Amino acid sequence: MKLNKWTLGLVAVGVVSLTSAVKAEEKTPVSLSGYVDTSVQWNLGTGNANNPAYSFGGPSKADGFNLNVVQLTLDNPLDESEWAAGYHVDAWMGPDANSLFTQSINADGAADFAIRQAYVSLRTPVGNGIEWKLGVFDTIIGYESVASPNNPNYTRSYGQTIEPQTHTGLLGSYLVNDVVSVAAGIANTVGPVINSKAHGPNLVSATGPEAESFKTYMASAALTAPESLGFLSGSTLYGGFVTGFGEGSGRNQTSYYVGSTLATPVTGLRLGAAFDYLDVRDSTSGETWTIAGYASFQATEKLSLHGRVEYLRNRGDQAVLFDTPSRVVATTVTAQYDLWKNVLSRVELRWDHSADGTDAYGDDGAGNADLKNAVMVAANLIYKF
Repeated sequence: MKLNKWTLGLVAVGVVSLTSAVKAEEKTPVSLSGYVDTSVQWNLGTGNANNPAYSFGGPSKADGFNLNVVQLTLDNPLDESEWAAGYHVDAWMGPDANSLFTQSINADGAADFAIRQAYVSLRTPVGNGIEWKLGVFDTIIGYESVASPNNPNYTRSYGQTIEPQTHTGLLGSYLVNDVVSVAAGIANTVGPVINSKAHGPNLVSATGPEAESFKTYMASAALTAPESLGFLSGSTLYGGFVTGFGEGSGRNQTSYYVGSTLATPVTGLRLGAAFDYLDVRDSTSGETWTIAGYASFQATEKLSLHGRVEYLRNRGDQAVLFDTPSRVVATTVTAQYDLWKNVLSRVELRWDHSADGTDAYGDDGAGNADLKNAVMVAANLIYKF
């Protein structure tokens, strides 16, 4: 039997035996894929200690060249059988792996390695078939993905920043028909720390440990416009929530999300909208929520343009983005041109404005913020294989 080159490589270094490799090749059509994410970034002005607090950003990426992350994906997808089984693994290596915060509760400090997703997938023949994920999986809410290549912009939104990232638990999804799909799940915590639980043993909580039975619950529903709606065909309306113990806040919390993508009668133009609200329990005051609008236009076969405008409200005891103004308006414009095969290449201009009048960005030389505006220009190259 002929083995693929990836399997031969594993045999060569002794990771697997030849016998087990042959059996695996006979049983499972495993694929290896991934990407290498790099960038060049320039933050206008001097001093980088007070950059905007969106996820996977920060001072370490300002004014220089960056390796963001390398993702390796092993995938054995479900086949068409009624009792199908498979698995999926996304491994991260590089600086962004630290920002994902999925290191397990047994990890001793941060490392440039993280498990983004690792789950067993199953199908049970109930109705149209319920598909299950057991293990670590991406959150079910949000307009943007944890993975940068799946997003219209290089930098993340504040909405993506305040959302859960990954969960350790069980998720079931069901396609009711071509229009309606639903999902529901249970997890240890809101995440992202793998195997962390709300009752400990190494729980850091503002309210004390919960009962051993305390878990995180999530659900979502999506509506997809059918072909009979003409140009609106393929448009989606999505809503969901995640409620449980938040490791970042040290409190019980609930994230609500409503989002939509809209096809338009203009060829190549799609619009989007997203609303995120984070409710942190036992907060005495304040609020954290965002609303964002998106637009994407496929100008030519290779050139596409993407824009995002977002408003963040982050104030009081409930505020979860520290050292961030209570009101922020962020505008992002991205141009993507597919010049090289397998390479996602884009340039981006981002402007974050402190809308409450506080000096939030920049540096006066003594480490203090002294600007109301933060402007960033970046180039992003991602090779996908």
